[in-house]
Parts: sequence; structure tokens; C-alpha cells
Amino acid sequence: MEAVKMAEEYKFETRCIHGNGGLVEGHPYGAVSVPIFQTATFAHPGIGRSTGYDYTRESNPTRHELESVMSTLEEADDSIACTSGMAAIGLCLELFEEGSHILCTEDLYGGTVRMFESIGEKRGVTFSYVDTSDIELVRKSIRKETKALYIETPSNPTMKVTDFAAMREIADEYGLLIIADNTFLTPYFQKPLTLGADLVVHSGTKFLGGHNDVLAGFVCIKGKGLSEKLRYTYKTVGCCLPPFDSFLVLRGIKTLSVRLERQQENAKKIALWLKDRPEVKAVYYTGLPEHPGYEINQKQASGCGSMISFKVDSEKRARKLLESVKLISYAESLGGVESLITYPMLQTHGDVPVETRERLGITEDFLRMSVGIENAEDLIADLEQALAE
Repeated sequence: MEAVKMAEEYKFETRCIHGNGGLVEGHPYGAVSVPIFQTATFAHPGIGRSTGYDYTRESNPTRHELESVMSTLEEADDSIACTSGMAAIGLCLELFEEGSHILCTEDLYGGTVRMFESIGEKRGVTFSYVDTSDIELVRKSIRKETKALYIETPSNPTMKVTDFAAMREIADEYGLLIIADNTFLTPYFQKPLTLGADLVVHSGTKFLGGHNDVLAGFVCIKGKGLSEKLRYTYKTVGCCLPPFDSFLVLRGIKTLSVRLERQQENAKKIALWLKDRPEVKAVYYTGLPEHPGYEINQKQASGCGSMISFKVDSEKRARKLLESVKLISYAESLGGVESLITYPMLQTHGDVPVETRERLGITEDFLRMSVGIENAEDLIADLEQALAE
């Protein structure tokens, strides 16, 4: 009789559904879906004995299943499920002592910048921001107190691409950690840990959950030492994802591969359509061959995802589009089955200083779209009527 396959032998799509083996007999009553263990505490079989779970702040069977799935998808040694993507980033910050410096991608999600420059700097950690697609600039920006590179690729929202291999070379030369935000591409399209990162963070709210109905975050970890440090802080500060939310993200991940394929297919059609519109002055999408990071993205990722940014010919046009879309929702967030359009200068990057936003090109005429799984022709028709005079 053929031996049962180990999880790492299964293809990605299978692991999305069955995680670390999919042994249904391991669940109570043979439940096919992972049960929701909605309990705060667990009884001990006896003094000094445990079922493996004691208190949900530290561990919970539903959350453990989710963390195991994320570890096998990201090829991580451990994964920690947090209450939000920001909680996951905050957990990573706890690794750094006063006086540490972190060099970051200049075009980061605005909430990340807000956390770094408020909570991080209050704790004595300093941050600087450079174009991490410029390898020599990164090298020149390293200080003696630099402890980590914080990378977002493609970046949010101007879709700049950073070369992981080059960053790993620099990190090895200077003894740095690499923390990578993989929210936009997910492990389906990109695996930063196999490319040289030490930690990967996700907003699980986005593509992983996939339905705009749950907040979640992840830290995926390479190495036992980092895992032990982060697990200790995790159980101490209590930023643990609740059982029901863990169930929702598990359910979302089951369809991750099919959703992302459809979303990417739609995004390619929309990006090509936007390129030919007279009202559109620039399209930022890593799936376009003319994108400056196209070749690197092709080298280190298996896809380009479904995030598109674009500039229209005026602030008036941008505002009219936001107020005229009908099928597409004008809303923050991204990655769900529903298409969303966002005004970064007011929403995701509202806390970034104006001069920084303008230097990066995040101006009044700049929009970001998260493409969903609707029919592409319907989405294009909605954009067309919204762009019309």
C-alpha cells in the first residue's frame, strides 16, 4: 500500500485545502472542516499534564491549524496568527532594542509608516526610507546601528519591485534581518523566505481571507531562535487571532489559488484597457512588460497579482471616478472577491507627509484598484462610465 504523502509533497492548491496532511480522523467526529474551538481555557487531565492546549491566548486548536497551513504555504518554520496585519508588524518590532535602526522600502503602506514613526520611534527605534529597488542606494544607506531591512514588494501603492537576492547579499554582508511584507502577492505567487527573507508579514485580512469579512495578520518565521522570541512576546502581549476569525481565514485560504488566478486574469485585462484610455496618464502594474520591475518580478515571483495603480489626467477626474463607480466599491482594503478602488492620498497614505507622498507620486490624480473575481467586462464597463465626462 502506498504511504500517505507528507504535506510538503502535495502541490500548493492541495495544501491550501488540506494543510499539514488533511487527516479528517484527527478532528472530532470526523469533521471535514476544522471545528471552531470557541473556548478561553482547556481542562488539564491531571497535575502537570496537558492536552497540548491550556489557554487560548497562548494556543488554540483552530488557530494552530491555521498557523500550520500558513507555515506549509510560506515554507516557514513557524507562523503566528495575529489580530491584524498591524499587530503582526508590531510583534516584529518587539525584536529590536532601543538604538536600533531599520532601513525600509520608501513606498510602504501608510499604516506601517504610522506605526514605525509613532510607536517604533517612541521605543527608541529609528527608521529611514529609500528606494529598495536601487541596490547601491540601499548599500549606502546602511548605518552601524542598522539591524534590519523592511521590504514591501511590490510596494504599496506604486508597485516598485525589490530584488530579494540582492537584499540577501547585503543582509549577509552587514548581518541584518530581512522582514518582507508579502500581502500583495501571497505565498501563491511569491515565497520571500525561500528568496532570502527571515520574517514574512501578511495582512491576512486581504487575499488570504479573501472575502472582506475578517481582520487577521501573520508573521511567518525562518529559524527556531526567532520563533521562540516571537512566541514568547505573542503570548505575553496577547495579540492572538480568535478561534472564529481563524476559522474564517482557514475557509478563505481553501480557495486562495483559484481566486488569485481569476483576479490576476482580470487585472491583466483591466491594466491593458487602462493603458489605452486617453484619460489615464500612467498605469502601475507589474504584469506589464514595460514596468521597470517586470524582469525581477518574473525572476522571483510566479505571478503579478491583481493590484493596479493608475494616474488620471486631473484631480477632478479622479474624484469623479471614485464617486461614479457602481459595481466597484470606493473603499479601503484590498484582496477580496469584490473589486475595490482607493484614493491613497486620503485613505491608505493619509498619514504620510505631503512632501513624501508627492515625491513618490501619490498625488491627487493617483488611484489604486484591487481587482476582484467579477466578470472583467463588467468591471471595465463600470470604469468606462465612471471615467466619462
